[in-house]
Amino acid sequence: MKKIITLVCISFLLISATKYEAPENPYHPTIEGTWELVSHYNYADDVPTDTLLAADGYRQIKMYYNGKVMWTRYVPNDSVEWFGYGSYETTDSTLTEKLEYMSASMRKITNSDMKWDMELELDKNSFSQIFTDEEGNRINSENYKRLD
Repeated sequence: MKKIITLVCISFLLISATKYEAPENPYHPTIEGTWELVSHYNYADDVPTDTLLAADGYRQIKMYYNGKVMWTRYVPNDSVEWFGYGSYETTDSTLTEKLEYMSASMRKITNSDMKWDMELELDKNSFSQIFTDEEGNRINSENYKRLD
């Protein structure tokens, strides 16, 4: 009996002296939220060659919530309306947007299925949607900062 009590006490002492470490919970950024365009990149050989900052007064806002995307663009001194609404899907490295409706100006230049498949670089407070050609080479990107 004395051996059992001693063994239980030693076991209790070892267990209580052990430091508990919670399992790591790595942060996975989400695209859900409201974003504002800050710049564009042009690429050559998959490397940014030009950075074009958003002009004063120019605003392009995107909102992603519950699988839906909505965006609008305001260009000073331009009466042409630019907006769209649809659905989106993301993976760790891709963003797909499929618009359901859009402004007449956007409809004139859109592809027939109104779907865009892009590379995605996503951080907590910024993201880039990168357009590629048929061979997967980067062409240009839109770069956003998180508003909320």
